[in-house]
Amino acid sequence: MTRRVKSIVLAVVAMVLVAAVGHAQFLRGGRATARRATAADFDGAFNYCRVEYRGNRFGDGGSWSTDYPDADINLSIRLAELTKTRVSRRPSGEPNHLIVRLTDDELFQCPFLMMQEVGSFYVDDEEASRLRAHLLKGGFLWVDDFWGSYAWEVWASEIAKVLPPSEYPIVDVPADHPLFRAVYDLSDGVLQVPSINHWMGTGGDTSERGAESATVHVRGIFDDAGRLLVLMTHNTDISDSWEREGMDPRYFYTFSVPGYAVAMNVLVHAMTH
Repeated sequence: MTRRVKSIVLAVVAMVLVAAVGHAQFLRGGRATARRATAADFDGAFNYCRVEYRGNRFGDGGSWSTDYPDADINLSIRLAELTKTRVSRRPSGEPNHLIVRLTDDELFQCPFLMMQEVGSFYVDDEEASRLRAHLLKGGFLWVDDFWGSYAWEVWASEIAKVLPPSEYPIVDVPADHPLFRAVYDLSDGVLQVPSINHWMGTGGDTSERGAESATVHVRGIFDDAGRLLVLMTHNTDISDSWEREGMDPRYFYTFSVPGYAVAMNVLVHAMTH
């Protein structure tokens, strides 16, 4: 662990760890149910909007529901704790996390979109057109948890339907980009986060596809004005660090704390640009 990551741990761990045990107990008491967004869900506060996409029969990876709902709930709670962001809540007090399809009108009420396991992502022409309109109107998409070259190729071919690479090329996010210092100093880059099952099952390995996925890529698609439209964290599973925060103290200290640091930077940057 680098010095900068250690400093993030010291800055974040106190707030996150205190709540982790209580929230884990809350989840054991009753699981959230999948619920698509409706117009009544939007109250001007932050909603974690997870995209429900159709699977690609030629794809590589899980489905849109990977890490659901714990990642959505936990990240929303930590966002409220670690920043001044007002998070939308249901009458029960649970964060009002939402599921949207690319064909839903509610898509355009979600400035922040999250997709998981996009090595299995597929869009048709209508869906591509609507996602393109959303992004160009000011929306932001973060995709995470896809590993290896084949999953990357599947994703790249599908997002090309949305944002043609001749006009919107995929590039590495430069190290001096404001995203890396929006809240925490991430000058050392983004940590490789494995699923907790892989990490524990292999005795601490972080690369889920061996040498093929040894390097984390943080890539983006920008508009003509330099605004980041799509963020891609490839060969890492940042979302698992949120989902599994209460399962194992070793995993928490190693991955959840820096994973939340990445999330805070991404969300704050997305909501202020």
